[in-house]
Amino acid sequence: MTEKGEKTRGKILEESARVFVSKGFWATSISDILKASGVTKGNLYFHFSGKEELAMAVLAKEREDFMAFLDQALSSGTPGEALNNFFEQAYAKHQKTNFIGGCIFGNTALEASETSPLFAGLVTDVFSDWTAKIEGKIAQAQHHQEIRSDLSSAELATMIVATLEGGIMQTRLLKSEAPLRVCLQTLRTLLDMNLTPKKELN
Repeated sequence: MTEKGEKTRGKILEESARVFVSKGFWATSISDILKASGVTKGNLYFHFSGKEELAMAVLAKEREDFMAFLDQALSSGTPGEALNNFFEQAYAKHQKTNFIGGCIFGNTALEASETSPLFAGLVTDVFSDWTAKIEGKIAQAQHHQEIRSDLSSAELATMIVATLEGGIMQTRLLKSEAPLRVCLQTLRTLLDMNLTPKKELN
């Protein structure tokens, strides 16, 4: 594909993601996508056979971007600091959108889990990978006594992901940052975060 073609495809994916987050997959029409992206119908169908293939490509790209975001957010400082950094960056990520739109994966789970096995499978993988990354960091933080260890890393990781998704959903519904902010503050309390490690990191 030419550089111009790659640029056009990227623009379609970027603008389609915004429309899908705002309106949902099923409510979004091809006309909505054409209007948002500014491309012709011929250009759109050159790159994608239809709305479902486009939606899968959007979700795949969003998955790639989100995994990169997670790796970056969880990469700095001690394990406990990395978890806290993830909380801060997750909040900032949604703050940039004025808490509009929510999470494309949570939205898709609600909208398509029982109607599109392809969408549901991809989103299931996203949540599984997300939880696994958080679980690994939790286990490290527990080892260094930065967070509570009376619950398993798997249980705590599941709680974190579920709590964040619930906070994001309520923030979108109420058009207020308060639910997400409260969820993050409560997670810190429930994790019993101690960001001054009691043991030297190996």
